[in-house]
Amino acid sequence: MKFLFASDSFKGSLSSGRTAELLTQAAEEIFPGCECESLEVADGGEGTVKALLSALNGRRINVSVCGPLWEQHTACYGALDEYRAVMEMAEASGLPLVPEAFRDPRNTTTYGTGEMIRDALERGFRDISIAIGGSATNDGGIGCMRALGVRFLDENGEELSGCGGDLIKIRAMDCSGLDPRIREARFTVMCDVTNPLCGENGATYTFGKQKGGTPEILAELEAGMQNYRELLRKESGMDMDQIPGAGAAGGLGAALMAFLNAEPKSGIETVLDLLEFDRKLEGVSLVVTGEGRADWQSAFGKVMQGVGRHCRSRGVPAVAIVGSMGDGAEQIFDCGIESMLTTVNGIMPLEEALDRAEELYLGAARRLFRILRAAGKMAGRTVI
Repeated sequence: MKFLFASDSFKGSLSSGRTAELLTQAAEEIFPGCECESLEVADGGEGTVKALLSALNGRRINVSVCGPLWEQHTACYGALDEYRAVMEMAEASGLPLVPEAFRDPRNTTTYGTGEMIRDALERGFRDISIAIGGSATNDGGIGCMRALGVRFLDENGEELSGCGGDLIKIRAMDCSGLDPRIREARFTVMCDVTNPLCGENGATYTFGKQKGGTPEILAELEAGMQNYRELLRKESGMDMDQIPGAGAAGGLGAALMAFLNAEPKSGIETVLDLLEFDRKLEGVSLVVTGEGRADWQSAFGKVMQGVGRHCRSRGVPAVAIVGSMGDGAEQIFDCGIESMLTTVNGIMPLEEALDRAEELYLGAARRLFRILRAAGKMAGRTVI
């Protein structure tokens, strides 16, 4: 009998790795001699690099880059092997790096994300996956591309710095200096939003407010993004208002696709592919997954949805342990998850549930495996 554990972290309480340790403890208590294997997983958001490095025994690479306000900052990305690298744009250009009083998406830049990519190319990586959630930026990715050699020019032919406020000033783009190593590389964009570049549902109006944009600032940035969209259409033939995900990370998605020919892909799908998850399902009796809170969003690009879908395609049953269940949580049953248990065992404040997270999780894991043992006995067997 073989179990595979692949749970997301429980934000603020349990890491993905710790859930696996607690599941292993419970499984071995109820099913002595069972085989337990685990994978740290994430959905392409915060913690993706950490989870992949842990699961694949990768290594951290620190690099000095420009932060979103051009300040010097140390960012980290991961080497999975000698050829593959994975990074989170938020490490260099994320919203938490900007103090709330200084949040203005006209001033922030993705230049540091471009520096991370350039560093990876310099080190010989040619398969680069980039998670683009959590940005502080609305620069259309021009800062990132400038770090990789693209020049964005104003009406006087002067090069622009590469921040959100520059979008309205761009009159021409010069790609002759684009890093030639890009042609040798494959880029994957981990993105689970489908927003276009411009319009009511585009980068600026959907995400700009949380980055410090007032109505006046957003109107200015939208005009700039429309100017940029037309230049991209002219230069590349791509209409970024028709490409899902182009508006992700303040338009960084559009730049990565237009200039680097990056392939947009679901974050959890990218992670599971890198982990060779389907191969690890061979010979598995049951998969246990989960996350801190299950609700309707869990069925849209999150860890449980991805794990459940792959398990169903391989005929492997999957169940989940979650911290709590919100509206629409049952939608996950349509994604290959057979059932779900919560860790809380009574009415309690959130603070208490977080403080007792390990104890409560272990209790839920024990209940889960006892149910499995009972199911085996019902089927006339002592084990499943």
